[in-house]
Amino acid sequence: MMADVMEQSGGPIRPGQPAAQGAESAVATPPTGADAEPAEQQTGTEEPSAAARIVQIRERIDEIDHALITLWQERAALSQEVGVTRMASGGTRLVLSREREILERFRVALGADGTQLALLLLRAGRGPL
Repeated sequence: MMADVMEQSGGPIRPGQPAAQGAESAVATPPTGADAEPAEQQTGTEEPSAAARIVQIRERIDEIDHALITLWQERAALSQEVGVTRMASGGTRLVLSREREILERFRVALGADGTQLALLLLRAGRGPL
């Protein structure tokens, strides 16, 4: 399930499996005491200009994540509507040539990870096979 897998630089991690050191998705034990940075400001560096740049970059990453989630949800709803419309008119549940086209588009653009992403997108819109 999508919620069970978090991406890291070396591949997926599953609940209970340690994250790679330095991975953005790794969960670190927060520092304690007066010198502890707020959770949203933990940058992994004490150099002020680098820390400030990391905060800026992360803000943009968060904006992109929000857009991706919104687009994912919209795409899934539209895909479900296509399926309902097609089946209501006597058509098939799936059009495999369309799925192959989508898989190929993502593979060409993003490589093997693109294929995996496309499979998740397709599943979100039509459900598991």
